[in-house]
Amino acid sequence: MTATSGVGSALLLSWAERDPVGQVYYLDEYGVAVTDERGLFELVALEVFVVGLSWLTVLRRREAMRDAFGQFDVEVVAAFDEQDVSRLLADQRLIRNERKIRAVIANARAAMELRGDGGLQAVVWSVQPEMTPTPRTLADVATTSEAGDHLAEVLHAKGFTGVGPTTMHALLGAAGVLDLQLVGSPSRNRSRLWTRTGRRRSRPVLEA
Repeated sequence: MTATSGVGSALLLSWAERDPVGQVYYLDEYGVAVTDERGLFELVALEVFVVGLSWLTVLRRREAMRDAFGQFDVEVVAAFDEQDVSRLLADQRLIRNERKIRAVIANARAAMELRGDGGLQAVVWSVQPEMTPTPRTLADVATTSEAGDHLAEVLHAKGFTGVGPTTMHALLGAAGVLDLQLVGSPSRNRSRLWTRTGRRRSRPVLEA
């Protein structure tokens, strides 16, 4: 699906409008409820890498990152050692930033520690608010939220790194915990978790 297949570009967030990769991601995935550990860990990892870069830059390397980071299996990445760090730094398909690579590995280990409390999925979805934003124009789309601030604080306390308020707000939109789609977009409320006025209707069933 692309922006020309029946959805006007005015309903796309600006980063998605500029590139076919962004269009496909925004229209097919963005805002779909992600309720499993692997899927949420992948989003956390992508957000770690996007700091200082564009979302499209990271999306274009997504498949290479999946291959390099063991399909973002938490147990696999948590077991990475110095040889793996060297391997990733030498992989020309990737964004070869040692600090970010080490952050993803550290976050995998932190995610392992969360399993006794319901896992990363329970922590992320615990911040789902009673009301979601209802942006009607691109200018209405905020870059931070109380939910994102709180998630960043909680994850930092649990040993995560590279997860600030702005990136965690973005993650919540990507994972469907917040609905940041524009009102009127056919992708609005694709998770069916909200009423038309933006009030929370339900919470999703989380995957073990």
